[in-house]
Amino acid sequence: MGLTFIDGNEAVVRGAVYAGCRFFAGYPITPASTILSGMLEALPPLGGIVWQGEDEMASIGACLGASMAGLKAMTATSGPGISLYSENISFAVGSEIPLVIVNVMRQGPSTGAATRGADGDVHFMRWGHSGGLPVVVLAPTCPADGFTLTVHAFNLAERLRCPVFVASSKDIAMTRETVDMEKVEKPAVIDRTLHTEGPYLPFAPGPNGVPAFLPIGGPVPVRQTSSMHGPEGYITTSPDVMQSLVERLQRKVESQIDTFSFYDWDNQPDASTLLVTYGITARSAREAVSRLRAQGRSVSLLVLKTLWPVPEKVLVAAAESIDRVLVVEANLGQYVHEVRRVVCPKPVRFFGLMCGRMIFPEEIVQEVIRAESS
Repeated sequence: MGLTFIDGNEAVVRGAVYAGCRFFAGYPITPASTILSGMLEALPPLGGIVWQGEDEMASIGACLGASMAGLKAMTATSGPGISLYSENISFAVGSEIPLVIVNVMRQGPSTGAATRGADGDVHFMRWGHSGGLPVVVLAPTCPADGFTLTVHAFNLAERLRCPVFVASSKDIAMTRETVDMEKVEKPAVIDRTLHTEGPYLPFAPGPNGVPAFLPIGGPVPVRQTSSMHGPEGYITTSPDVMQSLVERLQRKVESQIDTFSFYDWDNQPDASTLLVTYGITARSAREAVSRLRAQGRSVSLLVLKTLWPVPEKVLVAAAESIDRVLVVEANLGQYVHEVRRVVCPKPVRFFGLMCGRMIFPEEIVQEVIRAESS
């Protein structure tokens, strides 16, 4: 491929195609619309299907149906669309339907500012569905990450049979830059595990608590339900069966976090301050750290690319030898609460903006200086 001039949405499209996605459904919404148009160009020549639904609810519903029939499926939207996805996200969690959801975040709340970016959906993606069971959220910082993390998202959706978010933002999605595609990480593609022997129980846990898969519509009858169910797929109200199910749905995702804790850690051994961030803000943070070190200040930087489940071991290791943590987010303070919980009792400060522009490197520099002088 070589050098390519692409934006974050184009990188997601390329990553999805590389991962084997063959079904996409979505509804136009700024700043995610070019994923729909990009998939419309990419998938039909490969025998794939692209469908523009009449709304967001129809679009994600079509993706669930395609996934249950055996296709790798993806949808893309922004914050208002995630609101409408909520019920079907719960369906995907409870019925263990693999699905990749790209959330190109923009300024909120509500309709907000469609052409301005922010990271206001961080907690919404984790908790914005009934039941409170975990999902996976990956956060790119640039188009190259957009490609790689989209492939990881498909791999995790197939491996864990759960919805996986790619948490992009307007500034990543719609900013073009030169990417050397030959140097971009290309993870090996994983497909979901198919049932091969013996009677089929659609929700009987296999290795790591994940059921083997058979498509609806094949020669073997497959039961599917959004209600509480046992291993055979029949609706149940048994407290023991229900407790076993929800614990398994939680455990199959959270127990695997060490296998998909993606991050960049720029560690300076004598640093007293650890800067933690994610998404587009990571790029300002890298420049800020460079300026601080030029001033003779020792600062370490942790850029998280897995947000949920929280990569606790990564945070603990990065904060082990430092005196304080500064969390920088393009919102009013969301992920900082998880950092405080994990690294307690170390002091954690926060700096964030949600005003429709990116955080400047010099603003981060000044916040680090203030943190070190307080």
